[in-house]
Amino acid sequence: MSEYHYTESGLRNIWLASGFDLVETNYGEGVAIHNIEGLHRAIGEALSRKAWITGSELRFIRKEMDLSQNALGLLLGTTCQAVAKWEKTGRVPKTADRMIRLIYLEHIGGNIPIRSTIERINDTDHAEYERMTAEESEHGWLIAA
Repeated sequence: MSEYHYTESGLRNIWLASGFDLVETNYGEGVAIHNIEGLHRAIGEALSRKAWITGSELRFIRKEMDLSQNALGLLLGTTCQAVAKWEKTGRVPKTADRMIRLIYLEHIGGNIPIRSTIERINDTDHAEYERMTAEESEHGWLIAA
């Protein structure tokens, strides 16, 4: 059996050497992919180890995490328009690229601390403290807002 160019992922550079069957449907020949969730996880893990991700790779990772452009923008502290621009132009800022990879790896690992920490930081971005009081204790300085 020959390789299959897996463009349905939204990525142009994925070829399957195995793990699929050619099937006959009412509409012609089709492809049945075995364990598509496992395939997508393997693709996502490989993308997270690359030097940088492209716009289409960012879209793939975002969709794998079931995030809208708006949700990813909020998580990264930016706008959905910025995420859309990165996906369209393929120019993802280095800091965003690193954060997206980190969030994805946490996502597939079932680990929550990184994402919840980012969300907590984002929530405090908007908090304003009129007065902060510093108090020295036996454990060091404590700040009360």
